[in-house]
Amino acid sequence: MEIIGIVKKLFDIQKFDSGFQKREMVITTEEPYPQNILLEFIQDKVELLNSIRPKDKIKVFINLRGREWTNQEGIIKYFNSIQGWKIEEIQQSLGSSKKTSTISPSLSSDDFDDLPF
Repeated sequence: MEIIGIVKKLFDIQKFDSGFQKREMVITTEEPYPQNILLEFIQDKVELLNSIRPKDKIKVFINLRGREWTNQEGIIKYFNSIQGWKIEEIQQSLGSSKKTSTISPSLSSDDFDDLPF
């Protein structure tokens, strides 16, 4: 799955005693009724946000995660999270969009548009 939008807010990295780390960001979708979506990046994926700035237009590839938790009273609760695992920046130039991956680039059909046949 993927989400495209404008970076609204980047939060600081959260590090825990267990060695776990995460960083969250909010992305605002571009649709008739824009949504502010909280995304989290965990462990080594935190580094993907190093070159991202507020107001950048990006595409984030995501996984939906859910978990069950039982509170002290024995009541079961459910939580969902959206975890990012890849980011592509989208830059506008002369009415078209150009995508540049923030992780190792891979070839796509767009890379071969200049072939003579």
